[in-house]
Amino acid sequence: MKWKGRQGSSNVEDKRGMSGKSMAGIGGGVGLVIVLIVTLLGGNPSELLGSLNSTESNNGSSYVETDEEKELAQFVSVVLAETEQVWTEEFRKNGLEYREPTLVLYSDSVESACGMAASSVGPFYCPGDMKLYIDLSFYQELKQEFQAPGDFAMAYVIAHEVGHHVQTLLGTTEKEMPDRSKVSETEYNKHSVRLELQADYLAGVWAHHVQGENLLEEGDLEEALNAASGVGDDRIQKKAQGYVVPDSFTHGTSEQRKRWFNKGFKSGDMNEGNTFKANNL
Repeated sequence: MKWKGRQGSSNVEDKRGMSGKSMAGIGGGVGLVIVLIVTLLGGNPSELLGSLNSTESNNGSSYVETDEEKELAQFVSVVLAETEQVWTEEFRKNGLEYREPTLVLYSDSVESACGMAASSVGPFYCPGDMKLYIDLSFYQELKQEFQAPGDFAMAYVIAHEVGHHVQTLLGTTEKEMPDRSKVSETEYNKHSVRLELQADYLAGVWAHHVQGENLLEEGDLEEALNAASGVGDDRIQKKAQGYVVPDSFTHGTSEQRKRWFNKGFKSGDMNEGNTFKANNL
């Protein structure tokens, strides 16, 4: 992605190196699958994972930003600025006003309106404070754990979380997600998958408009599709436990995530990605 020299966002809050309480015992992609949907819907991950021990993380005096992290933080800021530009215009065309979210950079653990979260849960969006949270170490996890290298793979992740913000502003999350206490876990998961796939679609819509600005480089689209595939429920479960349980899917399969991102990329229309009415995901 052609990003160097471009203006970054002013809506970045840097909390790296601050002390906090983190949840132990959840690793990598599994943590992403289990916890992300809870934080997304305003829940407290510690309530779901109450059996896990909490540990104090006092890294405030030991954190030192590396040159790679400095450049990555600048990249993330530019990507966020590009999402602000695209969604402000798309909302305007639909007679709406876009409210820009804040992106919080943190290390180790962080406190949000959705509760405490460790970096092992992966990037997440909290509707309670309308903020995106990301530990930049996830960039390495994308490359190593999910085999999804490249800067645009990281851009896809940010755009996906911004997609959840768009859903919040449009009222989609509140309208489409049922009360967790009133439906079975399987039924709830089905709604969750549709919510996540729509966020992938919206990330694709953003990428469509970025391409229109001639900011994409050769291989960028493949990087995004590879990242979408890498964080599919089936691939994560297969790697973590050796088998998949479709009823427990919360984000969609690798093929579904790639398909909906690609649909958004080809369409560029924020109104065409209604996964909740789609007969075939």
